[in-house]
Amino acid sequence: MSARRTPTGAAVLQPQVTAAITEAVLDELAGSGYGRLSMEAVAKRAGVGKSALYRRWPAKQDMVLAAMAELSVPMAPAPDTGSLRGDLRVVLTAVQDWLTHPRVARILPDLIAESGRSPELATAMAELIGEPRRARGATALRRAIERGELPPDTDLELALDLLAAPVYWRVVARRAPQEDHYLESVVEFLLRGLSVRAPALTLEEPE
Repeated sequence: MSARRTPTGAAVLQPQVTAAITEAVLDELAGSGYGRLSMEAVAKRAGVGKSALYRRWPAKQDMVLAAMAELSVPMAPAPDTGSLRGDLRVVLTAVQDWLTHPRVARILPDLIAESGRSPELATAMAELIGEPRRARGATALRRAIERGELPPDTDLELALDLLAAPVYWRVVARRAPQEDHYLESVVEFLLRGLSVRAPALTLEEPE
């Protein structure tokens, strides 16, 4: 069977050019923010023509989210340390490292603010960045269920929210100091909260 040939006239996307553009996008985002970022500025910083950008992405939003996903998704591990405690520690450390990454710390709050004004951007962020990262965390939680460390009916979506929320609140919202013991304390709370089944709430009929 003959190898597939690139159609005559089709653009061949060179990986090194894509990498240079991605770096330029992240630098421009960190420096100027999403609203002021322009394709012209990215092309100039990357040392390419605007056509090189449009051959890869149809619009600014697609380019920005592709660059952020390239940076963010690999920073979300799917650990298998052999215990839920160990896996939670790895996941929480990774969330903290992601949120305190020099580029992410400057870019993410701006993108979240922009997504509040643009439902389309919010949806795309969830699909390209949020869901892939959550899928990796869900893998660790499913392993814990298989090991018998979590109940089979564990609400994975709620559990994933609980994993990221304390770290996000502390790092992004409060900008509080990152004490060494903080993540360990969060792990202990999560272990108690996730593995203990609380009795269902019942509403008493009025007499």
